[in-house]
Amino acid sequence: MKQLEKGSSKLLNAWAFYDWANSVYSLVIASAIFPIYYGQLFKDRGNLYIDVFGITFKNTALISFVTAAAFLVVAFTSPLLSGIADYAGNKKSFMRFYCYLGAVSCIGLCWFELENIYFSLACYFFGLIGFWGSLVFYNSYLPDVAFPEQQDRISARGYSMGYIGSVILLIINLAMVMKPDLFGISGTDGEKAMKAMRYSFISVGAWWILFSQYTFYYLPKGNNGNKVHGAVIFNGFKELKKVWFLLEENLRLKRYLLSFFVYSMAVQTVMLVATYFGEQEIAWKDDNEKTMGLIISILVIQLVAVLGAVITSRASEKFGNIKVLIVINCIWIVICISAFFVMLPVHFYATAGFVGLVMGGIQALSRSTYSKFLPETKDTASFFSFYDVAEKIGIVIGMLLYGFIDQLTGSMRNSIVFLALFFISGVLLLLRVPKN
Repeated sequence: MKQLEKGSSKLLNAWAFYDWANSVYSLVIASAIFPIYYGQLFKDRGNLYIDVFGITFKNTALISFVTAAAFLVVAFTSPLLSGIADYAGNKKSFMRFYCYLGAVSCIGLCWFELENIYFSLACYFFGLIGFWGSLVFYNSYLPDVAFPEQQDRISARGYSMGYIGSVILLIINLAMVMKPDLFGISGTDGEKAMKAMRYSFISVGAWWILFSQYTFYYLPKGNNGNKVHGAVIFNGFKELKKVWFLLEENLRLKRYLLSFFVYSMAVQTVMLVATYFGEQEIAWKDDNEKTMGLIISILVIQLVAVLGAVITSRASEKFGNIKVLIVINCIWIVICISAFFVMLPVHFYATAGFVGLVMGGIQALSRSTYSKFLPETKDTASFFSFYDVAEKIGIVIGMLLYGFIDQLTGSMRNSIVFLALFFISGVLLLLRVPKN
């Protein structure tokens, strides 16, 4: 097939369509169905603790530690692999590998059982790596397929397609869980729901593989024919090192990046553990109310996040980015402290609404603020690579601390309150960012 020209509508649509393919992972696996399934396994067992590698872990602490380990792998391998892919020109091969790794791992979650905990955790671990690893190469394709004036619009289109696709599959999965008889799922009521959740994991993997083919068919191979040698392998890390030294010459960017690193680790941790918190700490009437309530909460967060991003964008135009970020961090402080007292479903719904409002806003504004503070340079890719690595290392630290406190105290409420300290620190650091 003849390679499509850069900027062509067919090529741009094919790139954006990968969001439709892979976003089902972040919604169905990371946020909605899997946390409910995971919690139910321990509820059926009658014990929240399990022995892994000779250590007794609380279930939510264990999943926090595994998540942190996966992000640590992504943080250290993505610069290395990006450098190789850019030089050798085989980004599509790397992207396809991570895509299939993540999708097959999702399918493997169908056999997630506490009796074979090591295989089960491996599927969860590699699913995370597959999703985030493929995004590294997916995002790096944007300047290859779109001209600068097209990038904002096509990036937004990808986000929209991802949201629509993931919601469609989540609704199908929710129907499977709530009305398993309609899908020919047999067994007792409890068995039907658990089977439906396992089948939803298969649907995510199949959806991801199937719809990614359209993207892979049209994306350019980009084969430069360059042979990889020792010096090339560490190109990505050399670029990060270069950015690190450049930060010494830009006080405003340096201080802002430090504040982002601190508050972002708390934001990302809350996003990753919200459903586990709701599943375990909220007094649901029964399992059906819990399943429906948690999924509705996730949908509320996603819907309100879009509104929050718009409101935050307009507020930043009027008051300035740093002032708005300070206000958002203050709202996060209130949310974390309030979460300690959240007991009933109605309280959880209200908290989810506020989380969505500030979640979309703080993510969008943080990235655009970083972009505005960059020095005059054509090498923006290196600066954003540094930004992404900082964000992922922050997630590692946040999840480890969250899991440690949960493991030590036996309650996620204490972990959530502890995260307020990061937002308080974020506010204090933002106040130190020079105006120019």
